[in-house]
Amino acid sequence: MNALLRWQVWIPIVGLVLGLVGSMLPAAIATALTVLVLVFVVLAAVYHAEVIAERVGEPYGTLILAVAVTIIEAALIISLMLGEDGPTPTLVRDTVFAAVMLIITGMVGICLLAGSLKNGEQVFTRRGVSAALATLSALAVLTLVLPNFTTSAPGGAYSTSQLAFVGLVSLLLYGAFVFIQTIKHRDYFLDEIHEKILAENAALSAGQQPPVHVERAPLGGTLVALVLSLIVVVLLAKSLAPGLTSFVRAIGAPAAAVGVFIAALVLLPESIAAYRAARANRLQTSMNLALGSALACIGLTIPTLAVISIAMGWTLELGLGPKEIVLLGLSLLVCTQSFSTGRTTVLQGTVHLVIFAVYLFTTIVP
Repeated sequence: MNALLRWQVWIPIVGLVLGLVGSMLPAAIATALTVLVLVFVVLAAVYHAEVIAERVGEPYGTLILAVAVTIIEAALIISLMLGEDGPTPTLVRDTVFAAVMLIITGMVGICLLAGSLKNGEQVFTRRGVSAALATLSALAVLTLVLPNFTTSAPGGAYSTSQLAFVGLVSLLLYGAFVFIQTIKHRDYFLDEIHEKILAENAALSAGQQPPVHVERAPLGGTLVALVLSLIVVVLLAKSLAPGLTSFVRAIGAPAAAVGVFIAALVLLPESIAAYRAARANRLQTSMNLALGSALACIGLTIPTLAVISIAMGWTLELGLGPKEIVLLGLSLLVCTQSFSTGRTTVLQGTVHLVIFAVYLFTTIVP
């Protein structure tokens, strides 16, 4: 089949059209179509991300997906802040916290459990994961915990100068991590499979015949298709948000539950890609996707929204409540212990998923 005729290429276009004209359809039909198309658009995004990862190699492939998803997440938050109800001071905090918890408890837990059930004990490069966790811990505390203890602004908000400084620091931390991941110590983030691929590529350069690959779209076109797919995911998710908000209010759940749902949809492409990598016994790639997306979620989203909020005169309440701080601290502690030996089993995945279940339950039933 010609690469340009694959359903993964044209389904994002269908989703884009639906997102633009869906409001003209009856509500029930529009909702059903949106959910159906959204699932296929997410699968298309995973396909394009895997093509890019194969073409450019690790860890650049996972980095591209993390940055693309973060850009879309920031765009979604901004669009909601510009909605009819006006800017919500806690929206950035709720969305970023939801994304981080979904990643380090839910995504990581599913990957560890699924990978261990199929492959037994799995191994990874401890140095790469340790670097990611150290950076993530610093970013999470500086952006989501420290605002509760500063005195220049009331509540859990930073003053304008503090917000600008923390945004700059977050960007510097993320930039340092990317430098280590892609240039200085790239080998920390490569699994055994990719090391074999590098060896095969070296052999190919010596004159051997290259392996036969499945026909796929050009790299540039695939990157455009990935970005389009992610945009459509957000567009369709946003169209579902009003109905979801009404449902959340009907069951008496807090407004933060909407942020959890939207974050889950935006992160679904990365989650599926990480799950597939773990099942294929490529745990290092799986953790590159998971932890890299958490780092990008804070390290890129917070600086972007800090600049926009300062320019727009918005107040961002970034400080978490006591319950959320406890769950965040527990999750980071368990992550550190789970990855301390360089090997994981079913137990680590189970522990992460239990914390994830507690987070979801206490979000709905605070």
